[in-house]
Amino acid sequence: MFLFRGEHSFMVDETIYNSHGYTLLFLSPFQPFRWMSDESADMQLVQFHGDFYCIEYHKKEVACNGLLFNNIYLSPSIEVDQTVWDELELNLRKMSENSLPDAYSEAVVKSYLQLILAISSKIKAKMLTNVEEDESPYGEMTRFQKLIENHFIKERGVSFYADSFSLTSNAFSKKIKKEFGKTPMQLIQERVTLEAKKLLHLTYKSVKEIAAELNFEDEFYFSRYFKKNVGVSPLRYREKVGISIVAKISM
Repeated sequence: MFLFRGEHSFMVDETIYNSHGYTLLFLSPFQPFRWMSDESADMQLVQFHGDFYCIEYHKKEVACNGLLFNNIYLSPSIEVDQTVWDELELNLRKMSENSLPDAYSEAVVKSYLQLILAISSKIKAKMLTNVEEDESPYGEMTRFQKLIENHFIKERGVSFYADSFSLTSNAFSKKIKKEFGKTPMQLIQERVTLEAKKLLHLTYKSVKEIAAELNFEDEFYFSRYFKKNVGVSPLRYREKVGISIVAKISM
């Protein structure tokens, strides 16, 4: 999680975003990120490993997985007002003050981290509700998202989704690019990659099993596809990110 202020540009997953004012940016492990502004920012960074605080395990307390993190359809950043910014900075300072290596301090730091994520999730959820109420095309975009969610494993060609909207692939791609800032092909590839990351992190399934579940010809083709989109092999990703406590509990 990055916190910075001012007018800046940055790239996440090959898509450029612009920030104004007080900005919170949320990224997952190995998610491509590049700073595009000529000027540097007075930036604060909060990094935590899934072994320390698992966002999937704590989804009942803080619904941030799929909202702040790991959502290919939403902007990875949100803008907040100064009141919220000051509250987040206060919690960050308290986290730093309790960063000693003991069980008591760890519990306190987790509590502040959970609070920061909860505040951010509440703000983003409210922003999405306002967008849904104000923008009539949102229903069409929701239909496209549902199509991807239902068919991305077997249908990875743009024409399948374009046909559902009775549009040519070219016209459909322009429409989706305008709404999401990404092409349909980007969204499909990102959704496949996201599912692969989930299976590597949240299960003990082998790379061969994951490749078969995601409808790849074989594990070698899957590994090439994954490395092209993530930058590391599936095995390297699992090695660095680890296997979640969720997988251990469900065994």
